[in-house]
Amino acid sequence: MNPTNKFTSSSLFSLLGSTRKARIISASALFLAVCAFGAAGVAPLAPDAADLPVKSVSEEIALPNLSSQIAALEQQQTSSHYVHEEKVRPGDTLSALMTRLGVDDAEAERFIKKDKLAKGVMQLKNGNRVQAQTDDDGNLQWLHATVVDGKDIPVRNISITRKGDGFVASDAAAQLERRVEMHARDINTTLFAATDSSDDGAKLPDTIVKQLVEMFSTNIDFRSDLKHGDHFNVVYETFWQDGEFVRAGRILAGEFTNRGTTYQSVWFDDPSSKQGGGYYSFDGKSLKKAFLKSPIEFSRISSVFAMRVHPISGQWKQHKGTDFAAPIGTPIRAAGDGVVDFAGTQNGYGNVVVLKHWSNYSTAYAHMSRFAAGMKKGTKVSQGDVIGYVGVTGWSTGAHLHYEFRVGGEAKDPATLNVTAQAPLTAAELARFRTYAADMTHRFALLRPVGSGNIRVASK
Repeated sequence: MNPTNKFTSSSLFSLLGSTRKARIISASALFLAVCAFGAAGVAPLAPDAADLPVKSVSEEIALPNLSSQIAALEQQQTSSHYVHEEKVRPGDTLSALMTRLGVDDAEAERFIKKDKLAKGVMQLKNGNRVQAQTDDDGNLQWLHATVVDGKDIPVRNISITRKGDGFVASDAAAQLERRVEMHARDINTTLFAATDSSDDGAKLPDTIVKQLVEMFSTNIDFRSDLKHGDHFNVVYETFWQDGEFVRAGRILAGEFTNRGTTYQSVWFDDPSSKQGGGYYSFDGKSLKKAFLKSPIEFSRISSVFAMRVHPISGQWKQHKGTDFAAPIGTPIRAAGDGVVDFAGTQNGYGNVVVLKHWSNYSTAYAHMSRFAAGMKKGTKVSQGDVIGYVGVTGWSTGAHLHYEFRVGGEAKDPATLNVTAQAPLTAAELARFRTYAADMTHRFALLRPVGSGNIRVASK
């Protein structure tokens, strides 16, 4: 053997290891050699493919009916349906609403006007949402609407569906989602200006504003007592359906600062009470006073309980009541719980209602234009119920309410009296109340401006 062609394994690796590239090549070659040896050793263990059993399977496959598919596609193209959604606008008529929904179907309109359930569509309020499906010709296929009749009346979903040559209507109670909202407002001009707009862009519902007035009307005259810088916080419930606002519920807690004094109120519903819930101060005292400060919302006092020259007789005499100036037809509220003792006409009082309350208290409401329905002797009324409407009957020179507060039949100045009512909470009720009130206290703390400091709460 020629010595120049003789290489040992050590000399081979020495030669290849002189560079990094050579080392990689040598390692790869060694790895492939090992794999080839393994394959050669394993391959003979596999069976010959020619020795495997072979089984033939034959099955008929049904081809799709292309003609029926083409017919279905043509039917879809020639019978398109469209879904429209609109909201009721101020002054809307059924015809105007149907036109915006793309409905051109006189038979559908006639059905809605005559059917007992379908008529609910004509009672929709501004902002209510309506959905309708029509075909190419504007024929109504179905219509869905949500009807809100009032705060304590269940919300209903009305459906009108085409059936054959006519229509059928159905309704069902709406499944509403309850939410709790809270807002803060500053008074710069009027209460309504503060509730209509704010930095958060949310307008308070009208029903919430009305409740707010009723809640604090025993302490604040919202016509004359408000001033720039007053502030209020309110927590209330709202109800939603499919992400759409449906209606507002009850105020759960309110806080109103008027002329430096803060009044607070929280709703507490005792399940064991047959009379339902009521509003309380945060120390558990009932806020339902015996008598409202004013029997008319947003009115002004035109004459107080004092000596004066009578506007008709011209004589100097005692004016034994309080006059509230207001337009004709303004609702008059019962100042307290009681029973109608008289409803009719009495000399200079004109149309007058006299309510008898507990003990020897009574109140009189004179110069009414008309009485509320059901006002007759013996009728029970609750504080805040409408009992009549402002007028100019009797000895009156202008539209106003003459209000008298009587003790033992004798007229007294209501501004000098401090009559309260309502039994206190029991120990068990008070414990449950404090847990609930603590949550509302925390919410008010979140609503107050940072660094607002302590507040002076009116004593009850």
